[in-house]
Amino acid sequence: MTTEEYLIPLDNYLKVGLHIGTKFKTKYMEPFIYKIRNDGLAVMNVKKIDERIATVSKFISQYEPKDILVVCRRENGWKSVKLFSKMTGIKVIAGRYRPGMLTNSRLDNFSETKLLIVVDPWPDKNAVLDAVKVGVPVIALCDTNNEANFLDLMVPCNNKGKKSLGLLFWVLTKEYLKNRGQIKADEELSLTMDDFAAE
Repeated sequence: MTTEEYLIPLDNYLKVGLHIGTKFKTKYMEPFIYKIRNDGLAVMNVKKIDERIATVSKFISQYEPKDILVVCRRENGWKSVKLFSKMTGIKVIAGRYRPGMLTNSRLDNFSETKLLIVVDPWPDKNAVLDAVKVGVPVIALCDTNNEANFLDLMVPCNNKGKKSLGLLFWVLTKEYLKNRGQIKADEELSLTMDDFAAE
C-alpha cells in the first residue's frame, strides 16, 4: 500500500503502536484484528483504523465545537484531549465525568451536547449511559478488549498508550480543522504530533 492511501504516513501509526491491542479480545473487535502476536497481544489492521479515523473526522466535522463533548477518564489521554480542545474549541472533560451532566439540566455543570466522544467506553461508561438516555450519538475509541454496547461508531486503536492517543487526537484535530475550512493543509497546524503525546 502506498502512503497516499493513509491520512498520515503508515510509519507514524506503527511507531506509536496505535495498532497494538491487548491479550483480550471481544467479539465486537474481532473484525479489526489482523493477527495475534507470539506474546499473545492482538494486532489490529492499520488500514481499518485509518479508514475509521477518516470516517469519524468527517462525521464530527458536521458539528459545531460547542455541540461536541469529549470525555477521558484515562490519565494517559488528558494532555491529548486538552490540546484537542484548545485547537478546536470542543469541550473536554479530562478526569472524572459526573453522572447527570448530560441528563440533568438543574446541575451547574449541565452540558447540552449533540455528540459524545469517549476515549475508552469502559472507564467512561457513565458518560456513555447518559448520552444513550438523551439520544446523543456516541463515538468511542476501542481497544481489542472493549465491548461495543451503546456505541454508534467506534475507532479501533490502542486507547491506553500516551503516544497512540497523542497521535490519534493530533490527526483528529487537523482533519476536523481541515474539514471545517479553518486550515487548508497539514502544515498549517501549529502543533506537531509530538506536542500531543504526553511526556
